[in-house]
Amino acid sequence: MTLEEYKKEFSEDDAVGWLSIDKEFDRLYPNQEPKHYAPAISYMLGGESPLDGVSIYESTKETEHFHFITYGFSELYYNEEKVDGEFSKWGFELTFRLKPFAEDNGNPSWAIALLQNIAKYVFSSGNWFEEFHYMPANGPIRLDTETEITALVFVKDPEIEKKQTPHGEVSFLQIVGITSEEYNDILESRKTVEEIVDHLKQNNPLLITDLTRKN
Repeated sequence: MTLEEYKKEFSEDDAVGWLSIDKEFDRLYPNQEPKHYAPAISYMLGGESPLDGVSIYESTKETEHFHFITYGFSELYYNEEKVDGEFSKWGFELTFRLKPFAEDNGNPSWAIALLQNIAKYVFSSGNWFEEFHYMPANGPIRLDTETEITALVFVKDPEIEKKQTPHGEVSFLQIVGITSEEYNDILESRKTVEEIVDHLKQNNPLLITDLTRKN
């Protein structure tokens, strides 16, 4: 897209990148209004949460689960200087699929904090994520919870292709919770991330994180 085309199609009031993300999720979840969480004070105004928002959709594909999408790793707003870049800001947004957990009472707000913490790491370190990267959660991914899920791997979201936006490329990377044993297998080179992901996909093609999973 040229700058002239960009200025013709959008105005300064348009959240250009945000609209590109919404278009993908409107396709996946037509007529569904997601729950949306935004920080009280935006990062640009001195707030502590780098992401401008996280939306949660309810999916019944494969098994009932929540499907999260972040807003903030990519360029969200009208910006003529960012037109036709190779990557839109960091070049990705994160998704997360979570099986309902009884103690959440239908409100998995801890996962919003998890996604914001990942964003704090990216924004402060300058390090970004790509497919098959991994990281520890330094404890249960849901704090103060008895769960074997203590680390994360990053994969391409099974339902959303990489997208060319007016600001550049955006990939949709899904975080997937893995057990301490699986994480140690990666660290000690007994298994690759790809091998662990392929094994999980056998019974869980959408790679939905289940906090009660043992292996």
